[in-house]
Amino acid sequence: MSDTYNELLQQFRLQILTAGEAGSSLRIQGGASKSWYGNPEAGDILDTHPYRGVISYEPTELYITARAGTPLCEIEDLLAQHGQMLAFEPPHFGANATIGGMVAAGLSGPRRATHGALRDFVLGVSMMNGKGEFLRFGGQVMKNVAGYDVSRLMAGSLGSLGLLLDITLKVMPRPACETSLTFAMSEQDALHVLNLWAGQALPISASSYHAGRLLVRLSGSESALRLAKQKLGGLELPQMELFWQSLREHQHHFFIPEDGLALLRVSLPSTAPALKIKAKSLIEWGGAQRWLWTHEPIPTLREQVQAMGGHLTQFRYADPTQAIFTPLSAPLLNIHQQLKKSFDPASVFNRGQLFS
Repeated sequence: MSDTYNELLQQFRLQILTAGEAGSSLRIQGGASKSWYGNPEAGDILDTHPYRGVISYEPTELYITARAGTPLCEIEDLLAQHGQMLAFEPPHFGANATIGGMVAAGLSGPRRATHGALRDFVLGVSMMNGKGEFLRFGGQVMKNVAGYDVSRLMAGSLGSLGLLLDITLKVMPRPACETSLTFAMSEQDALHVLNLWAGQALPISASSYHAGRLLVRLSGSESALRLAKQKLGGLELPQMELFWQSLREHQHHFFIPEDGLALLRVSLPSTAPALKIKAKSLIEWGGAQRWLWTHEPIPTLREQVQAMGGHLTQFRYADPTQAIFTPLSAPLLNIHQQLKKSFDPASVFNRGQLFS
């Protein structure tokens, strides 16, 4: 590692130790493209943006290692040059998105239902804990003494456990061909056919249902797509890359803010029926992810969703009187608190952003 990066690590360590001694908190920030996500942030900024660059990339071995401040667009451009991709299709939500922020937010895009979530592709991480100690986890699912796969625990932790430094991700080949099919049907019928198709050998890589129209994306070989089109029917829409990108980045017209409303993300079993509420909705991931704009009270909705085996998050434009994330059960809260105490005993990192 060069002297410049060693100096940066020492600066990070000093900033962490100083905050711990003072009882203050730090906001870990790379590109700030997702700083709105979660509870309001407090504390001084710990800027990871200078700590950037690809450390190693082995296209034949299907992995890449990069520093946390590396722009996500640079990673994707490099992979594209070798016909590869991040299969979980992460949203950027801004031109300055970094790979560290991507992992910390833990968000996945349209391919998630068929290819897996971001955490499934995290092979290893190095990090700095709240004591300023340098830790490395991963490679071959290396676990700590408590039995947790720490590298994957960092996915979606919103920086609450430590400062991500280096990240190793599994990458995948890009599909040879892609096309999209559209169908006119009701929400209940869309949920039914999506679950029916999920049990069949079909090259579906994304789905979206909104305002009476179901869209599915097919990815694979030319012959696989031809057979799938014959089986599924529908109207073919071959040039839909911008649509799926708009869905991933929340640039689709559905995501235009509604005055006085929070954008709600509901995670449910894909087999769950249509929600019996008055709402504007968009459904992804074969029925497992549902976006809502509604005037229904959030506590009432949370109860309904939990009764169906799911959970609800105020994703954007949150109502400050309601919890952003679904409150944890007592056993899960105890695990969360023990993890926080182990990695960040002085509560230096992103205090309160995930849970109070």
